[in-house]
Amino acid sequence: MTLRKPQLLHSFFSLITLTLVLTQSHLKAENPPNIVIIFCDDLGYGDLGVYGHPTIQTPNLDCMAAEGMKFTQFYSANAVCSASRASLLTGRYPPRHGTLGVYFHHHQTGLNPDEITLAEGLKAEGYSTACIGKWHLGHKEEFLPLAQGFDSYLGVPYSNDMAVDPGMSFAKDAIFSEDWSLEKVRSYDLKKNKPPRNLVPLLQGNEVIEFPTDQSLLTKKYTEAALSFISENKDSPFFLYLAQTMPHIPLFASEDFLGKSLRGIYGDTIEEIDWSVGVILDHLKKLKLTDNTLVFFTSDNGPWLSVKLKGGSQGLLRGGKFTTWEGGHRVPAIAWWPGKIEPTVTSEMASTIDLFTTGLSLAGANSPSDRTIDGLDISPLLFGKGPSPRKEFSFYKTNNLQAYRKGGWKIHFKVQKETGGRPGERLETPLLFNLHADPSEQYDQASVHPELVSELSKSLDN
Repeated sequence: MTLRKPQLLHSFFSLITLTLVLTQSHLKAENPPNIVIIFCDDLGYGDLGVYGHPTIQTPNLDCMAAEGMKFTQFYSANAVCSASRASLLTGRYPPRHGTLGVYFHHHQTGLNPDEITLAEGLKAEGYSTACIGKWHLGHKEEFLPLAQGFDSYLGVPYSNDMAVDPGMSFAKDAIFSEDWSLEKVRSYDLKKNKPPRNLVPLLQGNEVIEFPTDQSLLTKKYTEAALSFISENKDSPFFLYLAQTMPHIPLFASEDFLGKSLRGIYGDTIEEIDWSVGVILDHLKKLKLTDNTLVFFTSDNGPWLSVKLKGGSQGLLRGGKFTTWEGGHRVPAIAWWPGKIEPTVTSEMASTIDLFTTGLSLAGANSPSDRTIDGLDISPLLFGKGPSPRKEFSFYKTNNLQAYRKGGWKIHFKVQKETGGRPGERLETPLLFNLHADPSEQYDQASVHPELVSELSKSLDN
């Protein structure tokens, strides 16, 4: 993977690229909407009240769904953290953008510098942009949000079960706790004595401001930062990408929520996220921004089933995180825009990669013309003017196409255990499921419809 150019040079070339690539033939939107994307970590299809969970209480998300559009067939572009995030921000399947799995604290790379992110595209249209929360697309300065189109950043650079990189930049007034110091951090050699896991840094901009950060306060800190950003930019278009750290393990909740859910600590984390969503929506209402703000809530992949009660629920779906079964990719998704999006439950297909194209379209911009963009503009679906343009979806593990969906049919070329692990060899006879009749992928129809197996298998050659 090509490393990012030095910052000043990169900024110059990014400006030139965006000027050339984002075709300027469109008319600039008269009143471009604010866009808020709330992206959870490892939240399963069955983890919210509105999606059928019997004990996790999510009144704010339930209300958001009742006032907006609830998706029942919405897909994250990948079943692991980094790849899914890169796809959301670029509108491209993982083999195109090159982030195929998960970046760790000892990795030196990140999202390909030649990619154009949604933040970069919206920034070119005059938007103020902020990333708050989990980044996980490279923690070196040249890969962090400030180098990827965001004006500001507050959050943890990767998953909360990882460790600190001794070479990270620390602010002069960085706060240390639990007997840690800058000297102690710098003393670790990642090749010899790795720092302990589950202790992660909190960054502001490109610098660590807390280590180890108190993870029980992350959801509240993210929410406060989100409210501040919205208030500061209420008079001009803004893009807020709020990527919650939870409910990825280890699980944490603040004192106000700890021990309150019947589902245990896992439920506590989700109920705090629900509180956060409610506070943000109320803030938009207070500032009278709801008539021009799209809020989209979803998850990066399905639940981590192998951690058992520490993980979530895929509901009636099969499989979870790491897999290309439905439970690994199909996630809860809610779109909210009072006055624009009518209360609806849709079974139309859509994906996180579509948010890139849709976001640019709402801002009055075209998608980049110098590369393949897999995302589609779903604004006609959102506004009740037509069906979703998405009729097919590809399921990748690393750069391998493992499954493919067209209409209601899904074919599996490779399968793996529902709890993850390495994929098996290519199946001699693929598995075929009718997802409209069998969303749990229990009844193989390959022998009943050999003609469909032959037709859908051609996707491997495309």
